[in-house]
Amino acid sequence: MKKSTAKKSNIDDIIKKTNSFLCIDCGECTGSCPVSRVNIKYSPRLIVEKVLLGYFDEIKKDEDLWSCLVCGLCSNRCPSDVKYDDFIRMTRKEIRKHKEQLNYTHNRIIQKSMEIMALGHPLNRLDWITKDLKVASKGKYLYFTGCLPYFDVIFEHLNIKPTDSAKNAIKIMNKLGIKPVVSNKEVCCGRDLLYNGDEENFLKLAKINKQMIKDSGTEKIVCTCPECLECLKEIYTDYVGKLNVEFIHITQLMNEGLKKGKLKLNPLDIKKVTFQDPCILGRGFGIYDEPRNVIKSIPEIELLAMEREKDDSICCGPSAWVNCTNYTKRIQHVRLEQAEKTGAQFLITACPKCMIHFSCALNADDSQKCIKLKDISTLISESMKGKNGKRK
Repeated sequence: MKKSTAKKSNIDDIIKKTNSFLCIDCGECTGSCPVSRVNIKYSPRLIVEKVLLGYFDEIKKDEDLWSCLVCGLCSNRCPSDVKYDDFIRMTRKEIRKHKEQLNYTHNRIIQKSMEIMALGHPLNRLDWITKDLKVASKGKYLYFTGCLPYFDVIFEHLNIKPTDSAKNAIKIMNKLGIKPVVSNKEVCCGRDLLYNGDEENFLKLAKINKQMIKDSGTEKIVCTCPECLECLKEIYTDYVGKLNVEFIHITQLMNEGLKKGKLKLNPLDIKKVTFQDPCILGRGFGIYDEPRNVIKSIPEIELLAMEREKDDSICCGPSAWVNCTNYTKRIQHVRLEQAEKTGAQFLITACPKCMIHFSCALNADDSQKCIKLKDISTLISESMKGKNGKRK
């Protein structure tokens, strides 16, 4: 192995800020990693060790670095508190300086759309808002839509429409007496670009969103995407300063509404469901009970537990739209098999990426799985109407 030609100060910074120097070589990370279970070449422990020993040039050539799901399972279990998710983000940023082409998914169209948004040109991203949805240009609540309008087009071949979950989220907010701001000036939160190592365009997006939030006069931001929630609430603080607003996930808002008696739910034809814990919502924010409380509030519905759930849950697949491979497909199919084994009719998701990745797996030619998918906002919106389709 050749020693690294990268700046030693940059590598030292990565090691220090992520506690990598505390690694005791126990292998807990590799033993926990969903990728390592299907790809024996991938090892978080070895990647950290190579950086510690100064073999950064070896890491630059290693495509497996881009296979990390950034699911947080290894970081949660690490006895030395090595922040592996941050390690991956910072290492990818350094590698990007020396690597021209990454293994992007979908012919890089998702990254390109984010880069276009970063230019700050006027957008037309509100065509999905129908007349029955009550929204505002300024107000106390802002609904951060994220990239859902773009996903409608990019993932049309999967026969899903991600903005349906956005519409249903607004219907729920309207039922709670909330008329949210939905801004045409909003852009992608930028988290995926940051985890691609593209800090420059991430910063541009962050600054645009920070100004948009300030102009809206909002006090609370509601997200349906857990990754947007993490990015706006926590990552932006390190890059553009703290946003002086409160952040809430749609499942928390629904749970509050049910406690206050503002949401009346009715029985559905669906009787048995199971729930996928999104990595960021669960391991990241510890939001486990709220989505389950919401689902169990639907009369005559049974929530079935999967083999691995809550802080032990398995990720839905590739992160930041890079390195979607046979390995990630195997991870998705394992998770869908666990969902089917519960006897549930539907796997309920609370993250648009979970919906997209599992839909992709179910749409595969060789998939014989019978379980169906449904977003939690859609499930609750349907329950507000009940079996006869009339909203109560």
